[in-house]
Amino acid sequence: MDNKDVSKPLTEVKGKEFGGERALFATHFLSLEDCVFHAGESALKCCSHIDATRCLFEGKYPYWHVDGFNVRDCRFAPGARAALWYSRNLEMENTIVDAPKMFREMDNMSLAHVRIPDAQETLWSCRGIRLRDVEVDNADYIFMRCSDIDIDGYRQKGNYSFQYCRDVVIRNAHIDSKDAFWETDNVTVYDSVINGEYLGWHSRNLRLVRCRINGTQPLCYCENLIMEDCEMGDGCDLSFEDSALQAVVRSGIVSVKNPRTGSIRALTIGETIIDKNLLSPGDCKIETEI
Repeated sequence: MDNKDVSKPLTEVKGKEFGGERALFATHFLSLEDCVFHAGESALKCCSHIDATRCLFEGKYPYWHVDGFNVRDCRFAPGARAALWYSRNLEMENTIVDAPKMFREMDNMSLAHVRIPDAQETLWSCRGIRLRDVEVDNADYIFMRCSDIDIDGYRQKGNYSFQYCRDVVIRNAHIDSKDAFWETDNVTVYDSVINGEYLGWHSRNLRLVRCRINGTQPLCYCENLIMEDCEMGDGCDLSFEDSALQAVVRSGIVSVKNPRTGSIRALTIGETIIDKNLLSPGDCKIETEI
């Protein structure tokens, strides 16, 4: 069968149950409806052009090395860990992914109206990610080393997120995450809430627009940090150490420590700490508007 001929019709499979290893290994052009994949491994490994609707996945590694697949109104049970790896061209809608370590080394994936209650170590080394109305929990280390990310409508609880990511745009998100956006390149966040300690350390070209942030020691060691019309909460102490930035903050800031260069404009600043540890050029302009 020529897997590259996407015009071929899909063979319908309805109401079937599968188990064991590699139940549908290397099959192509299938439409699966109301099917159950019981305990086992690699049910749909090395497949292409697979539609799954209202299916339940209970076994491990069902989608590995898959090209071209739609997943709608499905559920991945806790036993279906590491379900989607080394694959490309995924569209997933209205699905519950209740298993950890999902989505690794993938290209071109779109998730809409998806819930991931156990998102630990999910979305690693993926490229071309589009999320719409996605909610994740227990999401420690989510989005490790991903790139080309477009997110709108997103809620997250989980630490160490978006580390080493690049080329990211996020809108309308609520992110609770210690150590978010470390070592990132070219990240822009609009109209979002970000709560967590040590936000954005060692980032490059991080831009925050109309965002509210909270947590100790935010935005330190940043290169070309831009903040536009943001607010900073009561936990934002010792901000901006050794950062090069242009920041307009429409609230008070608890304290600012040794910003390296650029400018900071805030409503008020509780304490400005400039000491012997200030690094060159040490010329950041700090202004308050009362």
